[in-house]
Amino acid sequence: MQRPNANPQQLPNGFSYQRTALSAQKSLDLFYHLQQNLPWQQPITTVYGRTGAIPRLQCFISDNDIEYGYSQSKLIVEPWPAVLLAMRKRLEQHLQQPFNSLLVNYYRDGNDTMGWHSDDEIELGSEPTIVCISLGAERALKLKHKTSHKVSEVKLHSGSCLVMHGHSQRDFQHAIAKQTTLAHPRISLTFRYILPKPN
Repeated sequence: MQRPNANPQQLPNGFSYQRTALSAQKSLDLFYHLQQNLPWQQPITTVYGRTGAIPRLQCFISDNDIEYGYSQSKLIVEPWPAVLLAMRKRLEQHLQQPFNSLLVNYYRDGNDTMGWHSDDEIELGSEPTIVCISLGAERALKLKHKTSHKVSEVKLHSGSCLVMHGHSQRDFQHAIAKQTTLAHPRISLTFRYILPKPN
């Protein structure tokens, strides 16, 4: 895996993108391995007074002492599979950044989505670094500046690596919109560091 560098898609400050972090074959092999072997969840959340299952599947992987949740929902914690632990260690070495958890999203087709949000929970710290590895179908990640409301997007190709860092979560929201004509699935691996709870 190569180090992500300045992105060619002219993304805002706080975002960097590398189209080919994993080869096509490695991306495909890893996609099918995770699709078949991860214990997928579909959490129930409450957003703006509405309660229901999220429009995608998830798996939350972390070190033993880490918990994570959002929208009044706690995720079941799974142990690190060997292949994802190895990827974590390579990312930590390349980016000189620790990671202790991984949220995996499985978009079964273009009807599965992720609404506008920022990863700005207190337990992620004030300037979190979040690394997103994409596998499978290409999806567009939309970015919206919180003040100007200007929207841009980056096309997330299979095997690509997007790094969100600095003030990216303070200044922007991001989302995966519906693509109803898309029949193919996508898996995203989002590595992050969650601050341990004080004793």
